Amino acid sequence: MSYKDLRSLTEMMRALGYPRLISLENFRQPNFGLVAEMMIWLVKRFEPNADLPTELDTEQDRVILVRSVVQFMANKAHIKLNPKKLYQADGYAVKELIKVTSVLYNAMKGNALTSGDDETNDTDLPTFDIGSKLSQLKQTRKLGSKITMKGATLYDLLGKEIDLREKRQAVLAKNLEIQDVEVGLRNSIKMVDTEIKKVQHNIENVQSNESALDAKIEKKKVELDRNQKRLLTLKKVRPAFMDEYEKLEVELKKCYDEYMLRFRSLTYLEQQIDEFERVEQERMEERQNATRKIIERMKQDENTKASEDMLSDGEDLDDTEDEEDEVVDTRETRVPSKPEPEQRRPGKSARNRPAGPNSNRRVYGSMTGGEDDDSLDSDSDMLLDEDSADSEELEVNEMAAAELKNRKSAKAKLVTQAAENSDGDF
Repeated sequence: MSYKDLRSLTEMMRALGYPRLISLENFRQPNFGLVAEMMIWLVKRFEPNADLPTELDTEQDRVILVRSVVQFMANKAHIKLNPKKLYQADGYAVKELIKVTSVLYNAMKGNALTSGDDETNDTDLPTFDIGSKLSQLKQTRKLGSKITMKGATLYDLLGKEIDLREKRQAVLAKNLEIQDVEVGLRNSIKMVDTEIKKVQHNIENVQSNESALDAKIEKKKVELDRNQKRLLTLKKVRPAFMDEYEKLEVELKKCYDEYMLRFRSLTYLEQQIDEFERVEQERMEERQNATRKIIERMKQDENTKASEDMLSDGEDLDDTEDEEDEVVDTRETRVPSKPEPEQRRPGKSARNRPAGPNSNRRVYGSMTGGEDDDSLDSDSDMLLDEDSADSEELEVNEMAAAELKNRKSAKAKLVTQAAENSDGDF
């Protein structure tokens, strides 16, 4: 304990409003009653609703009081106090009490300064200088990152506490035998002795290891110098075949350029041939489609002509049937009816009635034979036209196939000729 500490404690307690006068001679000898009263009063300043024991008769009561005060300060104010020095209640306890009183005194002092500034600067606008707070900003960032990391680790540890608690309780409940403890301690002592011997041996051999390493370094340096000199001599010496190698390299470059040019031209020609064949194929398809349309149109025209001819033939048949009915009626009155074979002509229709013992058979026909011949001729002409159209289509397809085959053979010849020319050049 120093005179300065004791005087500062008395002054700070008086400024804080402690009701009792504190003398400088109070802490020459242990005075636990005064120390306990001061601790209780300081705790009440931090937390008015704090519950602390007030009995100091027995040693156990005094220990409980000191422990509760120390725990309260550590949890609420984050102030670490030494309980042994507080329990002594002498000059060493003064240093511990100064830790608590200084916090309260600085807070009161700062509050008084801010209140005085507010009274003097009621009309002035508030000013804030951020330049003086840059260092504090960096520290706050570091502290914030540390707090988050500590919080994460604390959360993980609290999550593992459930499993670890059972293991810890099991280990604590286990009765340890003195012999096992002695064996474990002896083994650990032996391991420590062996490690110490190894370290001492390494310390003793440091000089020899240094000399060996220096010798190796010197040897490597000599080898490096020798290799560098050899590299310089090899760079200066020019091989005999180097001139010929450079000439061949230039020729090879020219040949490669020519090869690339011919390869590009060959691929371009192949592409042009493929494009030409595609265009020709499209033209042939268009021609075939046109011929098919023409053939279909011709067929439709022929069908319309045939239908018109059939209609004209039907009108002629109606006229001839009326005349034949009259002729047959006159013949029936004169001659008895006999069964006669039916007569039909191609392209004409006939009507038949069932024959009986007293029934007569009527024969229908036409007297115009030229029209039937024309109808037959028209049918044959249609067949011939269809055959000719099919033959023309087949001829067009054969011609297109032959033309494609000739072009493919010409393309193959061009490719082989270009390849032979390129091989001959090389």
